[in-house]
Amino acid sequence: MTANHLLRARRFLWGSCAALVLVIQLGGASQAALTRANTQFEALPLVRSRQNHLLVHAFINGRPAWLTVDSGAPVSAIALNRREYFRLKPITAKSSLPARVQINGAFNNVAIARELRIGGLILADEPVVTVDLGGSARAARMAHEPQIDGIIGADILFPTQAVLDCERQLLVLKIDPNVVGSFPGFSRRGLRAVPIQVSDGYNLYVNGSVNGRAAKLMVDTGSFTTLLHRSFVRSMRIATRETPYSSSAVNLKERGVRVAHIRKLSVGSVDIVGKEVGVIDLEGLIHDGLLEGSPPVAGLLGAETLRRHHGIIDFGTRTLYLR
Repeated sequence: MTANHLLRARRFLWGSCAALVLVIQLGGASQAALTRANTQFEALPLVRSRQNHLLVHAFINGRPAWLTVDSGAPVSAIALNRREYFRLKPITAKSSLPARVQINGAFNNVAIARELRIGGLILADEPVVTVDLGGSARAARMAHEPQIDGIIGADILFPTQAVLDCERQLLVLKIDPNVVGSFPGFSRRGLRAVPIQVSDGYNLYVNGSVNGRAAKLMVDTGSFTTLLHRSFVRSMRIATRETPYSSSAVNLKERGVRVAHIRKLSVGSVDIVGKEVGVIDLEGLIHDGLLEGSPPVAGLLGAETLRRHHGIIDFGTRTLYLR
């Protein structure tokens, strides 16, 4: 069973449980930082970690949690070592949900959070995948910052028609899925719209080019920076240099990151001239022959580029806005 099956089941549960979604007023400074312009939407401030991740404060079964907003994750997840702390329930034999799903070639168990609260949005009996976030935890310790407790993925971002502003560090969720229209508070003046293509596995792709060669990029706020696939860079004979850095993903080992100078990186109609990007082996992270496609998926459009170019990801209209 793949993560895609869980997300489809999750979307069904959203429609079935819409009556259970409540709008509540939260206390505390973090929730009071922004006032909702409309009670049908929830605007949440995000915190940027030293790993360049955007974190949102949430509550899992009443216990506080820090979750990474990750556009590259098809399903939401909780750190395996936090399962008992958050009192997650196992999938029962009577459940229509799979007991485990496959992520990046390995299987992970599915659990149920009796209540997941993100701002004013309350999700009841929310399925999550339990994953080993040891790589992220080690990086957090090195950066002397708290470890993240989990990931908010596409299974929540799409049904809530989320709008993620990567520069202003703001996440807007639609509280009621039956409400027509988008959040009225965002100005897109001066930004260029880039259509997002969503795969069957609920990954987000945009068209672009690297030094004039057509390519697709996965929009991935979970990636600390923009990364290109090593074999793609080699095929274009682009020189690279070593760095002391490494990167990892769920169920994949850490891999060394090299750096390449790209003369022109284009995303839709937005041209980024003289861009330094990371180069890494993305086998296992980008699946189904997409690395060899026409055009190929050449890499990940990561958090650093999205922040610098005022990236706004509109999951409702499936549009990326860049300056």
